[in-house]
Amino acid sequence: MGRLEGRRAVITGASSGIGEATAVAMAHEGAAVVLGARRKDRLDELVARIESEGGTAIAIEADISDEEQARGLVETASAELGGLDCLVNNAGVMLLGPLQGADPQEWRRMIAVNLLGLLYCTHYSLPLIRDGGGGDIVNVASVAGRTASLGSGVYNMTKWGVVGFSESLRQEGAHIGVRVTCVEPGFVDTELQGHNDNPIVVEQIEKMRESTGKVLEAADIANAVVYAVGQPKHVSINEVLVRPAGQTR
Repeated sequence: MGRLEGRRAVITGASSGIGEATAVAMAHEGAAVVLGARRKDRLDELVARIESEGGTAIAIEADISDEEQARGLVETASAELGGLDCLVNNAGVMLLGPLQGADPQEWRRMIAVNLLGLLYCTHYSLPLIRDGGGGDIVNVASVAGRTASLGSGVYNMTKWGVVGFSESLRQEGAHIGVRVTCVEPGFVDTELQGHNDNPIVVEQIEKMRESTGKVLEAADIANAVVYAVGQPKHVSINEVLVRPAGQTR
C-alpha cells in the first residue's frame, strides 16, 4: 500500500514539469489525482500514462487565472472523486527582465496565475478539505520568494507573496485540520525557463545553469511534495526549500 492510499488530490499546472511529476509520484503512492491545466491533450496523455501504471487520474482543462474555471476545476474534482483532501497549487509563470521597457501585460499574466489563480483554487478547496476531515494544501513557490535578483522583480513579488500567504494560511488551517506546506524550488529543469525570449534573460539563465552544474529534475520536487503530504496527521511540514547542490543563491 502506498503512502497516499485513499487520498484525493487536485494538481494545477499538471501538463508538464513539476505538476506532471507530482501527479505521477502521488498516483504511484496510491492517491487519486485530478490534473488541471490549459493543455488538455497533454493532460490526456498523462492520464493514460498513470492509468497504464495502475493509478487513478482525471484530466480537466482549466485556466486557473479565470475564477470560474478555477472554481469549476476544484468542484468538479471533488464531485468526481467523492471529496477532496489535497490541493497542490503548482501552476506558475516566470517572465523575467528589467522593469524598464517591460510589457505590463507580462506582469498581469504572472500576477493572474501565480497569485490570483492560487488564491482562487485555495478559496474553493479549503472548505471542501475542511469538511472532508482535513488534509493538505501545498503551494509551490520558489527560491525567488526568498532572494531577489536584478531582472526578476515582478516574479520575486509574486513568489514572495506566495510564501507570505502560505504562512498566514498555515495559521488558519491549524484550526480546521488543514496542513499547509510551502515548497520553494531552486533551479529546476522544466519548461518554466522557456517562457522567456529576451536574449539577455536567456543568456543569464544559461549562465546560471552552467555555474550550477547538475540542476534539479521535476521529480526531485515531486518527492518533496509526497514527503510533506505523506506525514502522519499530527506532523506538519511547513516549508521545504530545495536547491541544486551547486546553486549558490
